Amino acid sequence: VLRGCAGDVMIRNSVCALLVYKLLPRLTRAMSFRCQRDSYLQTLNTKVVSCESAKNGGAECYEVVLEDTVLFPEGGGQADDRGKINGVDVFRVTRRGSKAVHFVNSPLQVDSEALVEVDWKRRFDHMQQHSGQHLITAIADREFGFKTKSWHLSIGVDSKCYVELGTPSLTKEQLDHIEEVCNENIRKAVPVVPHWYNIQDPKLDAVRSRGLPDDFEGQDIRVVEIEGIDINTCCGTHVSNLNHLQCIKLVSTEAKKGGGSTLIYYLSGDRVRAYLESTITNERAITKLLSARADDHVSVVERLVKERAHLTSVVDNQLKELAQLLAFQHLHSNDPVDPVATIHRNDGDNMFMNLLAKELTSKGVMVMVTVGGNKGAGQFLLAGEEAAVATLGPQVAALLEGKGGGRKGMYQGKASTLERREDVYKLIRDFKKK
Repeated sequence: VLRGCAGDVMIRNSVCALLVYKLLPRLTRAMSFRCQRDSYLQTLNTKVVSCESAKNGGAECYEVVLEDTVLFPEGGGQADDRGKINGVDVFRVTRRGSKAVHFVNSPLQVDSEALVEVDWKRRFDHMQQHSGQHLITAIADREFGFKTKSWHLSIGVDSKCYVELGTPSLTKEQLDHIEEVCNENIRKAVPVVPHWYNIQDPKLDAVRSRGLPDDFEGQDIRVVEIEGIDINTCCGTHVSNLNHLQCIKLVSTEAKKGGGSTLIYYLSGDRVRAYLESTITNERAITKLLSARADDHVSVVERLVKERAHLTSVVDNQLKELAQLLAFQHLHSNDPVDPVATIHRNDGDNMFMNLLAKELTSKGVMVMVTVGGNKGAGQFLLAGEEAAVATLGPQVAALLEGKGGGRKGMYQGKASTLERREDVYKLIRDFKKK
């Protein structure tokens, strides 16, 4: 059989996994599910061992245990699978001791036959990212001595995973070297093989490990080997050959808060293709918006940023002058000066409101200023005598259906609607009269 499928790596490895499953004694599989013995198996005929009612966020659900499963329970940094049991959706899988518990919304008959199907697109994506992490970890350690402290598998083909390395920083040259060596080994089609070692086997001394879970059961430990590169205790599902990763791209790095560690964000397998497709789509859209070739995007955007900074400065100066003009008009249009200034502008910002308040409150005038659409959302600022503002501020916020806060004679916030401005003005004037 092996000679007959020698040209197909995936079929050959699946046959080998089946032989291992048939030949290993039952004891060695005490903590092993079918998905761990053959990560490429997508369906399985088994039996329902138990089905018990449970709660999922207050909603009724059921916890199902099967004789075996192709649905991987969460563990080792890898998220759990999704799939179906007899057509019923499985929305979560978790491990309790040596059992995989499947969460479903409909009950299943105990001792009945069960057809288990895995969401293959999600599973294979997780396999590619998890095996990619093992490869990055091994190469970073071998080439530079950077130890992996943790890793994160993000969910969804449009998101990036990361590996946390125990180094405060990486140079671009180091990052490029790790990526190049990873992809060299992908092109070499290096096999990835699971092994089971007895817990007393001295071979485990040479295995990279972060320890076993507290509820580990059985006498045999699962080890995943990238031949000639890495050997590591792991419960997760993996590709059978590095060439199934297709490619690894190290996208960026980020210094972790607290120092001492760096996160490497990466993409592996089909996520590289998805990222490239998204990038090409964005490039086309930006090319159309800028009316510029892709090679000119950076220079055009740099020019636009400079122009925007200049225009922002011009607008800020004009708003400052406008605030001063409005304050002057209020102070010199009536004699005596109106003790309350109510001003609204469709345009404006926090700087404008604060400048206006400063100009008028210094002359003893209470200021109520709003910016935004006449009936839509906006911002408000009430300024004046401290005790009056403390009393009126919350009432103003309530009338404008907003939230705010402040101190020392200023109360400002965001309004859901500015439609009741006249009611606010009346509230303030009535308060002043009293």
